[in-house]
Amino acid sequence: MTDRSAVDTIRGYFYQFDLSILSILRLTSPNDTVEIECIEDVDIRTATELTATQCKYYAKTEYNHSVIKDAIKHMVSHFKENLTGTKPKVSYSIKGHYASGQEKLDGGIDVDFLKKHFLTYTKEKITHYHHLDLGLSDGELEEFLKRLTVNVRSQAFDEQFRDIVGALRAIFGGTQFSAEYFYYNNALALIRTLSIKADPTERTITKKDFLARINTSAVLFNEWFVEKKGKKVHLAALRKEYFTELNVSPFERFFLVEADANSYDRSDLKDLVFEISKKWAKLSAREPSPFCPYIYVHGVPDSELLALKRELSTEGFKLIDGHEFQGADFSLHSVMQKATHGNGIKIKFLNTLPNVEQTVDAVTKTRRIYQFYLGDSYYAYDKPEVRHIKIQIERLSDVKSII
Repeated sequence: MTDRSAVDTIRGYFYQFDLSILSILRLTSPNDTVEIECIEDVDIRTATELTATQCKYYAKTEYNHSVIKDAIKHMVSHFKENLTGTKPKVSYSIKGHYASGQEKLDGGIDVDFLKKHFLTYTKEKITHYHHLDLGLSDGELEEFLKRLTVNVRSQAFDEQFRDIVGALRAIFGGTQFSAEYFYYNNALALIRTLSIKADPTERTITKKDFLARINTSAVLFNEWFVEKKGKKVHLAALRKEYFTELNVSPFERFFLVEADANSYDRSDLKDLVFEISKKWAKLSAREPSPFCPYIYVHGVPDSELLALKRELSTEGFKLIDGHEFQGADFSLHSVMQKATHGNGIKIKFLNTLPNVEQTVDAVTKTRRIYQFYLGDSYYAYDKPEVRHIKIQIERLSDVKSII
C-alpha cells in the first residue's frame, strides 16, 4: 500500500467512526441505541425502528455503481432473512462521499435498475442474479427499495467533523478545545473500543451511556485521535491552551510528572526540570513578587530521585524539598519559603503525593496543578478553588514539548 493510499484508508476509518459518533449525538431519546459494526457499519435503533447504515468515503474517486454493489447485495440478503423470520423490520441506508459521479443516481433506483446494476454480477465468466438466487420477487424487491436510502452526496470529512464538534458543544457547552480534546477525543476512543468487541451486544450503547462515558475533563492520549491530528499539532494545541502566557502570573504551580521506570533516562528528567524552572520561575532582582514552581516525579525510585537532586545541586542549580537535614520530617514551612533572587531557589521538589496534598492545601495564593501521566491518573484534587489539569502523555519527553 502506498503512503497516499494508506492515508486515504485511515481517513476512511475516521469517517466511519465519526459517522457513528454523529449518529449517537443525533439520537432523539437518551435510551435510543447505536450498534457498531453489527448488521452494517452503524445500526441505529430507536423505540420503533432499526436502520442499518453502510458508509463509503472516496473523496478522491468517482462514484460508480460497483462501489456500493456489494453493500446492497448484503443488504438484500439480510432483507430476505428478515422477511422469512420473526426479526423486527429493518431499514437500510448507504451514505457515501465521492469526488464526482453522483449524478449517476440522480434518476433514482427502481426495481429494474436495482437488478441490473446491483444484483447482477459475473463470476468465473458465469452471470449470476442475486435476487433469483434468493428467490425474491419484484414485489419483494419493491418493498426492499422502500426501506433503502442511498445518499452519494454525504458530508465531506471536515464538514462532518465540524458538525460533531458543534453537537458536542451544544450538549456539554465549553470551548472548541474542550469539545475536541475532551469529548471528541474520548468519543473516538470509546467507538474504537466498542468496534473491536467480539460480542455484538457489547458493541451496542445508548446515547445516555455514551454521553456519560465521554464526559471527562482529562486529556487522554488516544492514539487514534493523535493519528488524526498529528502528534506535533496535538502537543502544540495543548501548549497553546494551557502553557502560553504573555505575562506569567505569580501563581503557585505544581507540576506532577510520571516517568516509566523501565525506560527512564535521568537526562530527560533533568532537562525537564530546567525547562519548568526556566519558563515558570521569575527570580530577577526587579521582580516585585518572585516565585518558582513545585515538581513531583511519579514512578522514579527514591534512590534515583536523590541522585538527580544531588546532580542538580552539584551543578549549582538550587532546589529545596521540605527537609532541612538528613532524617528530618517534611516541613511545610521549609518547602514553602519564598524563592527570591537573593536565595536563588529555582524549583521546589515534593517527594510524595501526601506532600503534594499538604502543600497545595496550605498555599493561599492562586494554585494550578498540572498532572502528566502515562497510564492512569495517579492523583485527584477536586477542590473547586484549584484548577487541576490532567494530561495523558505517551512518554516523559512529551511534557517538554507541551510546556
